[in-house]
Amino acid sequence: MEYLAVLAAAAASYVFGAIWYMALAKPWMQAAGVEVGDDGQPANSKSPTPYILAFICALIVAGMMRHVFALSAIETLDKGVIGGLGIGLFLATPWVVTNYGFAGRSRTLMIIDGGYATLGCTIMGAVLTLF
Repeated sequence: MEYLAVLAAAAASYVFGAIWYMALAKPWMQAAGVEVGDDGQPANSKSPTPYILAFICALIVAGMMRHVFALSAIETLDKGVIGGLGIGLFLATPWVVTNYGFAGRSRTLMIIDGGYATLGCTIMGAVLTLF
């Protein structure tokens, strides 16, 4: 059951990421400096590699969150949401912001990617505790 919870949490966060980045595609591509083709899409949009890596990373995060939740006895939806929010807002997002700060990336990129990290972890936390 734990493997299914991790898979479902990763999938939910991945789907949320697709919606998040589709909604914020233009400001994200501009802020990230993504090379755009003639069709207005990212130059690497035909490559499956970023999508595969994103899902593998979502599995890794969901698996670690499941482990942390088990050690912390986080088993209810409200605690899962708060735990996921805390992990996203106070662990994942600060790393993103630190890396982007040293790389001279824009505040817009920090907000978009940090927002995804925060909300994606919150969704993972919710899904993990629903199983």
